[in-house]
Amino acid sequence: MARLSPTTPVAVVGAGTMGAGIAQVAAAAGHPVMLHDARTGTAEAAKEAIAAALARDVAKGRMTDEARSALLDRIVPTSDLSGLAPAGLAIEAVVEDLKVKREVFAALEAVVADDAVLATNTSSLSVTAIAAGLRRPGRLVGLHFFNPAPRMALVEVVSGLATDADIAEAACATAAAWGKTPVHARSTPGFIVNRVARPFYGEAFRLLAEGAADAATIDAVMTESGGFPMGPFALMDLIGHDVNAAVTRAVFEAFGNDPRYAPSPFQAELIGAGWLGRKAGRGVYDYGGGAPRPMPQTAPAAPPPTRVVVEGDLGPAESLADAIVESGLPCGRTDGRGRILLDGAVLRLGDGRMATERAAAGERDLVLFDLALDYRSAGRVALAVADQAGAPAAAAAAGLFQALGKAVSIVDDVPGLIVLRTVAMLANEAADAVRAGVAEAAAVDTAMTIGVNYPLGPLAWAGRIGIGRVVTVLDNLARVTGEDRYRASPGLRRRVWAEGEDG
Repeated sequence: MARLSPTTPVAVVGAGTMGAGIAQVAAAAGHPVMLHDARTGTAEAAKEAIAAALARDVAKGRMTDEARSALLDRIVPTSDLSGLAPAGLAIEAVVEDLKVKREVFAALEAVVADDAVLATNTSSLSVTAIAAGLRRPGRLVGLHFFNPAPRMALVEVVSGLATDADIAEAACATAAAWGKTPVHARSTPGFIVNRVARPFYGEAFRLLAEGAADAATIDAVMTESGGFPMGPFALMDLIGHDVNAAVTRAVFEAFGNDPRYAPSPFQAELIGAGWLGRKAGRGVYDYGGGAPRPMPQTAPAAPPPTRVVVEGDLGPAESLADAIVESGLPCGRTDGRGRILLDGAVLRLGDGRMATERAAAGERDLVLFDLALDYRSAGRVALAVADQAGAPAAAAAAGLFQALGKAVSIVDDVPGLIVLRTVAMLANEAADAVRAGVAEAAAVDTAMTIGVNYPLGPLAWAGRIGIGRVVTVLDNLARVTGEDRYRASPGLRRRVWAEGEDG
């Protein structure tokens, strides 16, 4: 089955924010669109909101007034479900309630032709369960748009157990024709994005609970070192903690209370206090008038090193060695154990163990540094100091990174630091989704870079770090914390065994 012709009528059921956005996307692609909502006047109001948004686009030169008028002419509001009979594609965008969605599709099936495609915009419910009870469940597919639909490029095309392969292929082709980037997924809890992204939020709350650093510092390290466009706490404040927690809870329950997805007690406290984020004026951060934004913890200036020796291969931190050489600092390079030697400090990239544990093996002046997307361009680096080392080693390590033009955040000695721990968990979740047949590896990385703007897909990042190193980090986290949450996916271990990698 080929993509839908641009002349094929499209019905959108539900005229809320998502429904209106999807209607705009379909109309922009040339389709006549019937925008339905059972509530009198709601579809008309949605069209007015679309008109206002398009008027802003015209004012900014993004489209002509003629194109705006033509697009709006293609959208016809209606509160009469029978008026959707001509639709070749009917997309449901109503409340996330299984019973309600089933009722909508049962009604649609009685109205549209037998060859019409039915699609649900659900973000969390089972496509298989939504299709159950239909006379022809094979024609129902998930079309999960992201908000705001006209701006966000990603669309998850989700197949339930009964979804016909040609229906899923047609949905992918149609989404691509609409200017979107489709990724195909099997219907499992959270699909791709909402499943794989869970550690981004969950590890942030764990780090906060463990006293690694305050929220502002964790956010700063994730953005300035990890390259993420927003830190996890700022992003949850933007999404809304009620919304974010609901997704986490749904995935947690759907996976039989797997500890990998355990909800955060602190987030529950925020919700209980009504601190839902920006929309409430307060979340993790205070958005009230005049409230200062907390600053990340930043180490005071320290003198630059008088001697730097890069010993051996630094692995994922090799660009740090290059930056040291390029800086003009007095630097030597020798074979050895993959570390940086300073007067008064030994620096190593984290591996999931605490600095204090590693120092007990003999490197008493040990300071661990966190993973960075690119050590040349990183604006900040997190350090964890072994208890045996103390302030002189911390100052020596800080002085090196400051001499390279970077801010330094000295965090508590927790296993895995901040970026390394989060990226390892994201890669683990992505690998497990691929192992379970949810999506192909390329689709997972595409979904995470386009859908939530990660600087690298989790699997691509794991490849850059080294799969063996990721497994080592996870194994150390599991051992140190004693939590099954950090168990490495068999999908990662299989790669290690197949490729003969080590940590």
